[in-house]
Order: sequence, then C-alpha cells, then structure tokens
Amino acid sequence: MEYLKSKLNYLFATNKGLILINMAILSLVSAVFGTLSGPLKEWGVGQLTIRLLGMDIQSQDREGRIVILYHAIAVTFTALLVYLIIEAIPMEKRIMKRIRSSITIGYLLTVIFGLGFAYWGHNWAFHGLFIAGLSIVFYSGVLLCVSLWPGKKEFRETNKDYSRTNKGISLERTALFIMAVAMLGSAVFGAVSGAHFGNGFETFLAEDGVRHVHHSKLELAIIGHLHIMLTLIGIATTLLIGRWFNWKGITHKIGIPSLIWGTIIITLGVWLVVPYQLYAHMIIYVGAVFSMFGALMLVIFGWGKLIREGTKDITKPNFFQKIKALLSDSLKFGPLWQMVFMNFCVSGVGIFMAVKLEEIFREIPFREERITLTGHWHILSVLTATIILMYIASHIFPLKKKIGNIFGWIIILASDLAFAMITIFSIKRLWVIEEAQQIMVNKLHFFSEIGLGLLLTSLGVYMVVRLIDFLKKGKINAEIGE
Repeated sequence: MEYLKSKLNYLFATNKGLILINMAILSLVSAVFGTLSGPLKEWGVGQLTIRLLGMDIQSQDREGRIVILYHAIAVTFTALLVYLIIEAIPMEKRIMKRIRSSITIGYLLTVIFGLGFAYWGHNWAFHGLFIAGLSIVFYSGVLLCVSLWPGKKEFRETNKDYSRTNKGISLERTALFIMAVAMLGSAVFGAVSGAHFGNGFETFLAEDGVRHVHHSKLELAIIGHLHIMLTLIGIATTLLIGRWFNWKGITHKIGIPSLIWGTIIITLGVWLVVPYQLYAHMIIYVGAVFSMFGALMLVIFGWGKLIREGTKDITKPNFFQKIKALLSDSLKFGPLWQMVFMNFCVSGVGIFMAVKLEEIFREIPFREERITLTGHWHILSVLTATIILMYIASHIFPLKKKIGNIFGWIIILASDLAFAMITIFSIKRLWVIEEAQQIMVNKLHFFSEIGLGLLLTSLGVYMVVRLIDFLKKGKINAEIGE
C-alpha cells in the first residue's frame, strides 16, 4: 500500500511525475491516431484500430475530428512546456502549485473529453467538458503570466553577463512573460471563432481555403490563430533551451531582445490579419527575421560552448577536434541542430513559397500547394517536439552517456531523414511533371516512413525505460518531497 501511495504521490504531486504522465499521453495519442492516416491507413491498420477501439468515424465529421485532435495534442504539449518552464524558472511556490494543478486538470479534460466527443460518438456533455478544459488551461496561463512578471524585486538579475535593463529586470524573464501574454491573446482568436459555431462559422481546415478569394473575419482569425500558437510554442522552446545551456554573454544580450521584438511584431502582425490581411503578412515577415536571428544567437553560443567544453584539455584544438567535441553529446548538439535544420525544411520553404506564390505555387495544381502547406506546420511541430524530447532525455530524465548518445543520434537522423524526404515531396512539382513523378514519390515515401518509424519506435523504447524506472522500488523516493 505504501508503495502504491508513493508512486501516485510522485505522479500527481511532483513536477517530474506530471511530465512523465504528459509524455505518456502524448506518446499514446500519437501512436493510436497516427494509424488513421498515411500509409498505415492504406495498409488497413487504421481500420483495425477503429474496430478494436470502437471508434465512430463518419466522413462528414472529418474536419471537426481533425481540429479537436490538433487541439488535444497542442494543449497537452503546451502543458508539457509549462511544466518545463516551472522546472527551469524561479517563481513563487504558491502560484507554481496553482499553475501546475490547474493546467493538469485543464489539459486532461481537453484531451480525454475532446477525443471522446470527436471519435467515440458526439456526446455533447463531452464537448462541454472539452471547452471547460480549454478554459481552465487559459486560467492557468493567466497565473503563469502573473508568476513570470519580470518586475518583481526577488527575481531581478544581478549578473551583468545576462541580458537585463539598467534596473536589473531580466530580459529573459521578460521574453517568457511576453510570450505567455501573446499566447493568451492569440488563444482568444480561436475562442471567438469557436463561440460562433452555427452562427456564421463552420469548421474548416485552413489548408483547404488557401485559394479562396475571400475569407470571413472568423476564418481569418482561425488561420492567424493556428500560425501564431505554433510560432509561440517554438519561441518558448527556444527560451527553454537557452536557459538549459546557461545562455549568456554578448549573444544573450543581442539574442534575447531580438526574440522579444520578434514575439511582439509577429503577434501584432497575426492579430492584424483580420482587419488588414494584405499588409499584415509584411509585418509578420519582419517579426520572423527578429525571432530567427535570436535563435541564431543561441545556436552560435551553444555550439561554441560545446566546443570549448569538449576541447578544454587541448591547448590549440584543430578543426576536426572541434567538430568531434561539438558532436560528442548528441542530446545537447541535437536541439541546436534541429533549429538550424528547421530553416531548410520550414522557414526556407515558407519564405520561398511566399515570395514565389503567384509566380509558381498558384500555377501548380491546388493539391500540391495544399501538401506543401500541410507539411509546413506538421514538420515545424514535430521538429519542435524532438527538441523537447532531447531536452528531457538529457536534463529531466537523463539517460546514461552512451545510451543517451545513441538515442540522440537516432532522434536526429530519423527525424531529419523523414522531414527532408517530406519537404522534397511537398515541392516536387518544381522540377518533375505529374506523369513522371511516381518513381520518385515511392522512394520519398519509403524513406520518410523509415524515418518516422524509427522516431516513434525510439520514443516508445524511451517511455518503456522510463516506466521500468518508475516501477522500481526506491527509484523515486528522493523526488517525492518536491
């Protein structure tokens, strides 16, 4: 009995226990619902999942199901980021416990009853609990903003190596605060449109309407909502990784203000999409430059730090010794590399697509443009998830050095292989005609599925290892007093 009590206490009363539950839910949802699309659906695995779990799948409900699934995953991942912020950033314990309890209740209601409503019969009581969960998560976000307020004297920055104001206000904490406020305001975008269901607004997927000449204000709000929320998740992830690397010095003093301005400009640009659609995108591009530059400063600092630490016993390290030092710890190299790789698969493609939109992309079949758009934010979201996974595997639930290195390289190589193939697939019409594409498409699908399969398998193995550790007696006793 004491054993069970200690385990439950760890799971629901400690930050690391809540992180573990959250990761298990994300892994399970990804594994189960991943069978309902792509090759697994074509191979019949999706239909088997539907029958085994008794899902109620109707074709006319497809858009609504996907929207709720996206919200279930996104809100759960946002809760994970909040747990990690609580773990990394000093704040009052009283407010911290309220944030932790409220966001746990909120995201669990969202994922359980949202998916229950969408995939197991449309019980409207479940939908009400889904909305209630989202509301509680919003409340936890308000509490997070209060706890991150940078003006509190006890959280002033005294070390001049870090970015701060003349009065000692930490700009890193300010960046997190602005990100949290921007996320709350941007959540309202989606909530306003959702409140008009059946009264001038119907569920739609943003990628289906890209060639519509006119969008309603509510549709524009949804398009802005999904873009800015994913962007802000990326900025929060960047700030977390910077905290982990103990980012400081000149790159910190340049990078953090750049991230702050990037967050503010992108958020305002997205909010202006509704009244000023034609001009808002130019503002968003400017904000993106600032935020990407801030991330570049972090990469420069982080890679420099890894090289210095790996060559500290060498008087004059040569180029190859520096590269060896850089690559010696895959779980620390990986998050920064993924930020760089993201520019090839996400940012670069997105900018090129925007610049050549009318000249190229509007001239190719709609299906091809839709594939590019859909791949764009799926790649961004999963690459962000791999960054957080490596952060957790190195810092929160660390693996042994050699095993961690192997795990990190599998995550890096598998995800990069998959998304390189998917990126090429999404823009294939730039150099191959439809009649000659099939051989290339088959090969791209083959290698992308190998990459995704390895990625999900390695995540599953990691979670099994964590489960075994959790079940061992005495393994977590030191953390129960958290």
